[in-house]
Amino acid sequence: LRDKVQAIYLWWHKPVVDRELLQSLPNLKVIANSGVGMDHLDLKLIAGFGVKMANAPHAVSNSTADTGMALLLASARRIVEGCRVAVSPNVEYCEADLLGVEVTRATLGIIGMGSIGYKIALRARAFEMNILYHNRTRRKEQEEQLVGATYCGKLESLLQQSDFVMVVVSLTPQTRKLIGKREMELMKPTATLINISRGAVVDQEALVSALQDGVIRAAALDVTYPEPLPRDHPLLKLKNVIITPHLGIKTEKTSRMITEEAVENILAALHGLPMPNEVLPS
Repeated sequence: LRDKVQAIYLWWHKPVVDRELLQSLPNLKVIANSGVGMDHLDLKLIAGFGVKMANAPHAVSNSTADTGMALLLASARRIVEGCRVAVSPNVEYCEADLLGVEVTRATLGIIGMGSIGYKIALRARAFEMNILYHNRTRRKEQEEQLVGATYCGKLESLLQQSDFVMVVVSLTPQTRKLIGKREMELMKPTATLINISRGAVVDQEALVSALQDGVIRAAALDVTYPEPLPRDHPLLKLKNVIITPHLGIKTEKTSRMITEEAVENILAALHGLPMPNEVLPS
């Protein structure tokens, strides 16, 4: 079938697209990814074979933003710890000191104000949160006003002011370990770090130290590096961490929408039409 294959739809990074696969498919025209992040692909290599690429940014934004807010709320109100207490067979009374932190009117710093980041801001607005954001390009004034967001030209300013810091950037050479030891030391000791982007955006060794030493209060991670973490990883042993297995886009509706968006891009490419979500190598 090698001569008949004209399109590849990647689901959860499968199949692996490498030089060997590209050489084996002489009539391949397009690769459509099931999600936004393209860091698992060598974009220049693929483009060198004359193959177009597309992602699915619109389908994933709502479900990923929901996941971000769910992690924020779960960490703030210690939902996972509370559940363990409630279902423990040895519990005879509920602990009175299982105190969380307030979300309403707290300050949320969003790093990366693309479509997902903006959807998070919309949700946070309902909690009357003070919203700060850092992005490569500033949003239009009208968009800022709609969610009550304030632009921070310097990441340092956002980190110093925020009660919750949510990372929503793509993984690139520039964003790898974007949040490291220095950045965590700039955060409030009462602050929570939430990562729904890619695991490698956060320096995990520095995060372990920051959580153990009280540099920051807590972390909530939907992504790690690698996934899953080794079973003896220190992050898995800390009580002030919530880790979920990359649930960001995992709803039935989103899975269907991602597939529809991918098919739309594939059909456009095969018919020589502009792809709605073409991704070009940088």
